[in-house]
Amino acid sequence: MTPVEPSSATGLVGQVYRQVERDFGMLAPPVALHSPAPPVLAAAWTMLRETLLVTGTVPRATKEAVAAAVSAANACPYCVEIHGAALTGLGGGPDAQAITAGRLDDVADPRLRAIAGWARDPVLRGAAPFPAEQLPELGGVAVVFHYINRMVSVFLRPSPLPPLPAFTRRGTLWVAGRMMGAFARREASPGPSLDLLPPAPVPPDLAWAGQTRIADAFARAGAAVEEAAVPVVPERIRYLLLTRLSEWDGSPPGVSASWADAALAGVPDDEVAVGRLVLLTAQSAYQVGDRAVGAFRDRDPRDASLVAAVSWAALTAARCIGARLPDGAPAV
Repeated sequence: MTPVEPSSATGLVGQVYRQVERDFGMLAPPVALHSPAPPVLAAAWTMLRETLLVTGTVPRATKEAVAAAVSAANACPYCVEIHGAALTGLGGGPDAQAITAGRLDDVADPRLRAIAGWARDPVLRGAAPFPAEQLPELGGVAVVFHYINRMVSVFLRPSPLPPLPAFTRRGTLWVAGRMMGAFARREASPGPSLDLLPPAPVPPDLAWAGQTRIADAFARAGAAVEEAAVPVVPERIRYLLLTRLSEWDGSPPGVSASWADAALAGVPDDEVAVGRLVLLTAQSAYQVGDRAVGAFRDRDPRDASLVAAVSWAALTAARCIGARLPDGAPAV
């Protein structure tokens, strides 16, 4: 899959790229990978920006801790490295190292330890250890990283860095963290990304976001991803995934990817490839490999179709996880 080059980005892709570079400090690969499907690109950026980047009532360091903890739960080392480095750059120090290493008992800050522990559950089952008015922001970060982790696991390498000696890697991540921390301290006003997508009704599964800008962002993004997936993901496969997710406790469905083949028994041959890719993405994205992608490509070689199918599966899983959160705060 080939993302759109910045020098070639026009229209909606160009608009998103400019916002990403302005607000994130660089064209982040986890966002750019969506570019073959422009509305899906805008959806991913809108969700990410309005939760993680916008200056709100929750400190950015706390949001980065949630991003790192969710990424650890989803076995996404790329996102763990990036957001662990950002937390370090924001002054997280030893607590950042403990969160990224999964040593939550070593997190000195009791509030951060409780929030990271909540975020580390793969389906967010625990009681939220923060005030209800912070749920749209912190729940939003958690849900969007359940989405981003799955996209990254399918499309990107396990690390943002090339192979390096351990000492060099630590130093490089420290420098990156300092740079990211500097950008993270900048004020980011709410709302600019919303205009990239048309308004959409807020569905019931977003009750955790309340009547907020974040609910609006997820509603617009969800509608865009759904529309992109309609010609790519058959209705039978949609129903199958939603049924499985309604009963899922977050446990790995199997040591190998053969569980997906068993789940697709009885599905017509021409739907098996997209079904396998969708199921793996949603429930164990780290198991997506050449077989699943190649079989999908044999049926539909377009980059936009691949991005649309994986994005729909990833967002459906993330939204099902978010639907288990309590109702959010009133209008903000």
